[in-house]
Amino acid sequence: MNHKMILITTALITTSSAQAQSVDPDQSYSWAENIGYFNFSGAGDPSGSQEVFAHDEYLEGYIWSENTGWVNLGIGDGPYANTTGLNFGVNRDPVSGNLTGYGWNENIGWINFSGGSMATPANPARIEDSRFKGFAWSENAGWINLDDSTVYVGLLNCPADLNADGSLNFLDVSAFLNAYGNMDPAADFNEDGVFNFLDVSAFLNAFGNGCSPV
Repeated sequence: MNHKMILITTALITTSSAQAQSVDPDQSYSWAENIGYFNFSGAGDPSGSQEVFAHDEYLEGYIWSENTGWVNLGIGDGPYANTTGLNFGVNRDPVSGNLTGYGWNENIGWINFSGGSMATPANPARIEDSRFKGFAWSENAGWINLDDSTVYVGLLNCPADLNADGSLNFLDVSAFLNAYGNMDPAADFNEDGVFNFLDVSAFLNAFGNGCSPV
């Protein structure tokens, strides 16, 4: 492999890791015995204005609970330090998928996503096989179940979501055209190290297919 191909491959990996996954609106709920359902997608006013995005190393966004209100999982720019109320959030191990750190709800306080690791038997909150699994813990509300076989939070695959905002629109088209014009590896959609019509075709195909369950 020549020097140019090494640079392109490295950039592709970097670009890929920067993209966020959004939640599948058809599989977007978790359950807590004491406070009911949590909605990870499609909540807010207008509908869908607040949701959760999964980056390689952290989560960001909001969960909605009809009984307790918004749960803040972090405001981007993770991983989060979780040392004060100003730098909290939920982190994701890019290798194991385990979730750690804290979410915050005005009515029930801190939600500890490391809590499932301390359960007996241990069942850590994590992202595995493109869905959330395990348990999170709230001192005031008990266990939050991410592990149900039918009521769970799944992730979508959006390869054309080049601005990593969890949706496909003209901003992604603009991002592709800009990357293509600069010969940025983000526009090398067929991953052959060459920038030509095949990449344009591959991007348009991915854009036309939209987001789908991973």
